[in-house]
Amino acid sequence: MPADDLLSPIVAATTQWLLAAYPPAPGALQRTRAEAQARQAVTVAALLRYPTELDAELVAFSGPGGASRLDWITGADATAPEETEAWRSWVDEVVTSWAACLLSSPALASRAADAVLAARGDSAPVAFRRLTDPTEEDHRSAPFLRHPDVLAPIGDLHGAQLRDHLEAALPA
Repeated sequence: MPADDLLSPIVAATTQWLLAAYPPAPGALQRTRAEAQARQAVTVAALLRYPTELDAELVAFSGPGGASRLDWITGADATAPEETEAWRSWVDEVVTSWAACLLSSPALASRAADAVLAARGDSAPVAFRRLTDPTEEDHRSAPFLRHPDVLAPIGDLHGAQLRDHLEAALPA
């Protein structure tokens, strides 16, 4: 099974967690724009974190760890429902942190997307424009998802690791 297929539960759950933790502006169009941005960031982060099919198989087998620590950091654990939804166990903390870094810095996102494209060649998704070159409307749709100060507690968890990874993948 291709790595992209193995990572799809992580991408879906992590995207959903980001949208719940950092809600988009009101309205269906705004939510759709915010979701596209979050999904692109999570996809790039997941492909960087789990670059090979073996990496993807291992995380699919062992599980990514879940959202508990992320909930605690953002304060979402105080408002979480009594029964945890099953999708929350598929949230990956490192992927979430890396996605937060990418969402808060289009320059870093461009570098990360370039690293994915360089590593995967023609098999990589190339439609990362909302992530790497967000419009003013993209920013208005996802004000919390794009705000560096708001994302800092999550981005700081593993942001240095992302920058080291990108430095190794694409030396300056």
